[in-house]
Amino acid sequence: MTRLALIQMVSGERLEENLRQLLPLLTEASISGASMAVLPENFALFDSAALRPFAEREKAEAYVQGWLAEQAKRLRIWIVAGSLPQSVRPDGSELEAPLIRSASLVFDARGERVARYDKIHLFDVDVADGQGSYRESAYVEAGEQLVVIDTPCGRLGLTVCYDLRFPDQYQRLREMGAELISVPSAFTYVTGEAHWEVLLRARAVENQCYLLGVNQGGWHSERRQTWGHTLCVDPWGTVCGQIESGAGVLMVDISLERLAEIRQQMPVLAHKQQAEY
Repeated sequence: MTRLALIQMVSGERLEENLRQLLPLLTEASISGASMAVLPENFALFDSAALRPFAEREKAEAYVQGWLAEQAKRLRIWIVAGSLPQSVRPDGSELEAPLIRSASLVFDARGERVARYDKIHLFDVDVADGQGSYRESAYVEAGEQLVVIDTPCGRLGLTVCYDLRFPDQYQRLREMGAELISVPSAFTYVTGEAHWEVLLRARAVENQCYLLGVNQGGWHSERRQTWGHTLCVDPWGTVCGQIESGAGVLMVDISLERLAEIRQQMPVLAHKQQAEY
């Protein structure tokens, strides 16, 4: 068994307030014995209009990345930093303003950044809520590379939020060796209530992986409310634990032995056919 922490937040427009909210949650995760903590999407900034200036500052100063590295090293814990705006692509090329990449970064317990995944699927959707219309592609450039890395909890595949609706991405991560998959998110209340749990459970069952659904969970403005219900689903589709709303830490235990047993009893990947339908 390996223990990890899923950290739900209610982030806002002020970076320092978000980091003040996060610090005791990371500390709690470490004290509770977690080897790794997963943060939600937009954990450091929940303000679409400010993403590019934030990303430019991050390029110049690496302030948040430095803060995360410091906490990872001090607390001796891996951190999957849900999503952080970046003004450069992984190859170092600059994005044209106002675009950014929404990157999920991973820091090991030494404070070293060991992985970056750029969100591939962008949320351009009309939703029956106070916001009404979401056009993520107006300020985010899509990534194109899948990422799976070794962690103390197993082989981790990285995804972000809207990726969850695209099963082929998760199937490819399983083929790349993923044993658990992180889904840092800011699901709207409307879409989350309808689809959040069923999508996470489906991806877990289809791919026989642990799914780590780490959501924002509350009111961020008068018009924007996120669903919360951060949860972990095991490879059999069972929900291992859940936080409903507000900031908090969900501790879960990962059993790679249980995962291997499920995969051996039902070798779905080996049964996959390449026939054209």
